[in-house]
Amino acid sequence: MESNTVVKALSALAQASRLEIFRALVVAGEAGLTPGILADALKVAPNTLSFHLKELMHADLVSQKRDGRNLIYRAQFDRMSDLLTYLTQNCCQGEPCLTGVVASLGVCVP
Repeated sequence: MESNTVVKALSALAQASRLEIFRALVVAGEAGLTPGILADALKVAPNTLSFHLKELMHADLVSQKRDGRNLIYRAQFDRMSDLLTYLTQNCCQGEPCLTGVVASLGVCVP
C-alpha cells in the first residue's frame, strides 16, 4: 500500500461522523446498509450522510452497489485489512509481540 493511499484513507477516517459511518458498515458486514438505514441509525441528515459516504468511497474504504431501487453501501474489508497491515507492519521492531494482557493493551515488548 502506498503512503498517499494510506494518508487518503486515514484522512477520511479522521472525522467523527465518517468514522462512525465506517464502523457501522463494518458491523453490518457483507450485507451492507442502505443510506436510509444508516441515516436513521446514526441520526445523520441524508445530505450530510451522502457527503460523508462520498468521501469514504473516494478513499476506497466503502463501496456502493445498486440492488433494485436501493443503493447498498459496504465497507471495503480488503482495503481495511491492507491499511491495518500497513500500520502494524513494523510493530515491535520485527520481533513477535507478546500475547495475553500486554498484547491486548497494544503494547509491544521485544
